[in-house]
Amino acid sequence: MKTLRVGIATYAEMKARTLAIARGKHQPKADEPRVWFTSAESFARVLSDRNRDLLRIIAQYAPGSLAELAQRTGRQKSNLSRTLKTMERYGFVRLEHGERGRLIPRVPYHRISLVLPLLKPPRERRQAA
Repeated sequence: MKTLRVGIATYAEMKARTLAIARGKHQPKADEPRVWFTSAESFARVLSDRNRDLLRIIAQYAPGSLAELAQRTGRQKSNLSRTLKTMERYGFVRLEHGERGRLIPRVPYHRISLVLPLLKPPRERRQAA
C-alpha cells in the first residue's frame, strides 16, 4: 500500500530544510514527509471530509473524466476542477490528459499519513533556551 507522508512546519522551517537539501547538508530519509503544510488548519482545509470522500470516489471508481466524476459526486465540474487542481499541487491527486482534452483524475496513494511534531528537534530547543 502506497502512503504519502505529510508534515507540518513553518515557512521558515520549510525554507531552511529546502536550502539544507540543496546545499547537501541534509539528505531526506525515506520516512520523512514529502509534502509540507504551514499549519494543521491548512492541511485540514485541503483534506476536509468532503475532499477525502472525493479522493475515495476517484480511487474506487476511476472516473474517465471530470464530467463523469461530477455526475458521480453531484458536484459542479468547475468546482471539482478547482478543488482537484489544489489537491494536485500537494500530490494528493494526479490529473492526466485523456482523449479530446479530457482531464482524468487519479489518486496515486492509498493512504495519507500526517507527521505532526509536538516538540522542536533537540538542537532547536537548545538554541531557543
